[in-house]
Amino acid sequence: MMLNNKHAIVTGGGTGIGLAIAQALAAQGAEVTITGRRAEVLDQAATDRIHPLVMDVTNEASITDGIAEAVAARGPIQICVPNAGIAEGKSILKTELATWRNMMATNLDGVFLTIRESLTSMSQTDWGRVIAISSIAGVRGLKGAPCYSASKHGVIGLIRSLAADFATKPYTFNAICPAYVETDIITRNVTSIMQRTGLDADKARALMVDLNPHGRLITTEEVAEAALWLCGPNSDSVNGQDIRIAGGEV
Repeated sequence: MMLNNKHAIVTGGGTGIGLAIAQALAAQGAEVTITGRRAEVLDQAATDRIHPLVMDVTNEASITDGIAEAVAARGPIQICVPNAGIAEGKSILKTELATWRNMMATNLDGVFLTIRESLTSMSQTDWGRVIAISSIAGVRGLKGAPCYSASKHGVIGLIRSLAADFATKPYTFNAICPAYVETDIITRNVTSIMQRTGLDADKARALMVDLNPHGRLITTEEVAEAALWLCGPNSDSVNGQDIRIAGGEV
């Protein structure tokens, strides 16, 4: 198993994309710390290689203390996957400052703090991977979701800058940018679309499915395999990239 003795951290690792990535890393021998705010969800996801840690990515002290605890328990973090995020579509005229700030605190501040604290221990090792989960909205913008799109653009900018800063070091920084993925977010979006438009569930779901050029939702396993590849052999020269898992959308 190629990741034996590697310690990974995956924020938002109890469900969806985060859980799929955690399981893929663990299957290759990594010890994976998964974080989130709901202890019961994390506990359900735990295995002998997947370790739950309650942590709130909108709270600096929670991240600082949580990552220090994880490092004390399982050694330096060598794979950092800032995945925790929220997705909400709302026009700018209906977006209050509190909504904007909560989106940025979760989707951007949380990524920054998770990477910063993980690099403290990673920089003491001879190998490391930072794989942030952005979105196709971070590449092209998403109609009706300017706040969300701005936060995901910020993630890519952060990753590109870090790749430049550490270009001569044995660490890489990349962002994975999925289009619409089959997760609980889709279920919540279906409900929201139904409430706003009066469409039935099938038509509401089709609005998202049809935005993926290949006509289906992306699986969490497809995203996880991309993350796993970035941790594999001969991936050292892939650095500072936004990797689009989007069914052909460019």
